[in-house]
Amino acid sequence: MTAFELAQKLRDQFGDLLSEPSEFRAEITLKLLDAEKIAEVCGFAKKELGFDYLVDISSVDNYGDDPRFAVVYELYGYGHHSHLRLNTDVSEQKSELPTVTSVWKTADWHEREIYDMMGIRFRGHPDLRRILMWEGYPYFPLRKDFPLGGKSSELPEVAFTRPAPLEGGPFVTIAGGKDAIEREPRVRTPEN
Repeated sequence: MTAFELAQKLRDQFGDLLSEPSEFRAEITLKLLDAEKIAEVCGFAKKELGFDYLVDISSVDNYGDDPRFAVVYELYGYGHHSHLRLNTDVSEQKSELPTVTSVWKTADWHEREIYDMMGIRFRGHPDLRRILMWEGYPYFPLRKDFPLGGKSSELPEVAFTRPAPLEGGPFVTIAGGKDAIEREPRVRTPEN
């Protein structure tokens, strides 16, 4: 069975909760319109359709849009060798959705990283705590409104006390610069 046929079976099960399968570069994507049903949809995909491997969960910050965030689940089935992408939107006001750790245990660290870097909470997660930043860090570094140079810390014994770690940044670019050389990411000083 192809990934498209498997996606259609998933849509047949959940009806209007899922968009029509879309294909781009031979990859199939379904959009879940009700984020509260993500664990149920993933459970069915695993048990009934053989998507036994959670490849990844990632998040996208659509800063300025509402809903602000998208959470993307990459699934794979070892039995049928098919990939499927599920995505769902999460509003900034709520910024929470159910965990899928009851479906795939590997979701544990993926969800912790999304929480740590984007601030999206996973209700029912067995151990939702920061995984890269220290506990008590008040910001979410992968949000688009987080400055490239970082933010000052109030914890001098724990972390930096001035903007860091990309102060001045090795990856600072000038948007729309006059040529490719000017747009090249590099350390910038105030005069260039």
